[in-house]
Amino acid sequence: MIEKMFKLKDNGTNVRTEIVAGITTFMTMAYILFLNPNILGVTGMNKDAVFFATAISAGFVTIAMGLVANFPIALAPGMGLNALFATVALAGVGMPWQTALGAVFISGLIFILLTVTKIRQILVVAVPDSLKKAITVGIGLFITIIGFKLSEIMVVSASVIPPTLDALSKNAGPVTMKFFEWNIGMGSFSNPAMVLCLIGLGITAVLMALKVKGSLLIGIVGATIIGIPMGVTVIPENFAVFSLPDFSNLAVGALDIKSAFNMGIWTVVFTFTFVELFDTFGTLVGTANKAGLIDKDGNSPKIGKAMLVDAFGVSFGALMGTSTVTAYVESAAGIGEGGRTGLTAITTGLLFLVALVLAPLALIIPSAATAPALIIVGVLMVSSIAEIDFTDFTEAFPAFLTFILMPLTYSIANGIAGGIIAYTLLKVVTGKAKKVHWMMYILFVLVLARYIFLNE
Repeated sequence: MIEKMFKLKDNGTNVRTEIVAGITTFMTMAYILFLNPNILGVTGMNKDAVFFATAISAGFVTIAMGLVANFPIALAPGMGLNALFATVALAGVGMPWQTALGAVFISGLIFILLTVTKIRQILVVAVPDSLKKAITVGIGLFITIIGFKLSEIMVVSASVIPPTLDALSKNAGPVTMKFFEWNIGMGSFSNPAMVLCLIGLGITAVLMALKVKGSLLIGIVGATIIGIPMGVTVIPENFAVFSLPDFSNLAVGALDIKSAFNMGIWTVVFTFTFVELFDTFGTLVGTANKAGLIDKDGNSPKIGKAMLVDAFGVSFGALMGTSTVTAYVESAAGIGEGGRTGLTAITTGLLFLVALVLAPLALIIPSAATAPALIIVGVLMVSSIAEIDFTDFTEAFPAFLTFILMPLTYSIANGIAGGIIAYTLLKVVTGKAKKVHWMMYILFVLVLARYIFLNE
């Protein structure tokens, strides 16, 4: 029955591989269960309520992705999008968080409309193959940066520099500008978290080289255990594997759609929609391409269903009480373990639901233990760079912008936007306008409008 439902043999996989892949994906993205409540907590939302909403929305929407689209992609409230939500609904400063949830719900309805009318699916055909490959590379670099930061191998800090008298003299009126100095460097070997990551990275790399099945998962579990005597894996007193958080203040159905229809927040709705559109497109295409789920013509019959599930997930998450639910780049970790079907997603989704009672167990897995998996996945995804034609500058430059802007601006959407602008412009000025899909011209205009008029 499982074989017939997920077509495991047709996709070159089996039940064991899919389950291991699903567990791996969960372990690399379980951090959102505890990070999301901290981020949305600044809006005045109850943290336990956000934890519940995060687990429930991630669980059910990811399971739906597996059942409906048979795709090995996991979804959860997105990083970046939750930060945007927190900024919009900052307690005492922005709009009420209930209204912000209403804006997210509306953006989900817009996605459903765009998907049902097949506009989102047209993107898969419209975006050239070189940019699709570049998206895969960019996500690989992006996820590697996340791994380096989580492991504290790469340390990023910012300090405010007082403006000089010369700078002040050139700034007429009230002084509002801020001057920052960004410091990016390598962590210290005196930091046990960094050392643990390096140990985990070494173990995982050796296992990968030996082609051991479940290398990423073994690396995560092994690093977690090694981290106990090092003091990185912290097991609290009175530790209980099974424990339910306090769910007395749930925000299910607390969104305020009526207030969200106020014309004054359509900019917020558009921003949520724009960022989610390109983030999801990049993640779905990039990971599907690496999993071999996109054919030689750059198409995938599953993308449409996957986008529909994603669209419903946005509104469902808002109903549950959390920010925008989106496809996760960490899904690439499961794909790296061989995940090729919806069984991978269902496994991940079930673990998110189980996490409601296994929260203490998931909490003890340190970031330093999951970081090596993300770094290794980065290697696997960046290999797609060999498939980009760098002899044609009209293909090479847009592809370069696409994959370099993602990690440097910490945004998948920015990378795709840069690639779209460069590709369209270069093709037109070199007399190759007819080779550009009509949708690319529309995207070109929308991207420019977004960054010129709504650069927030």
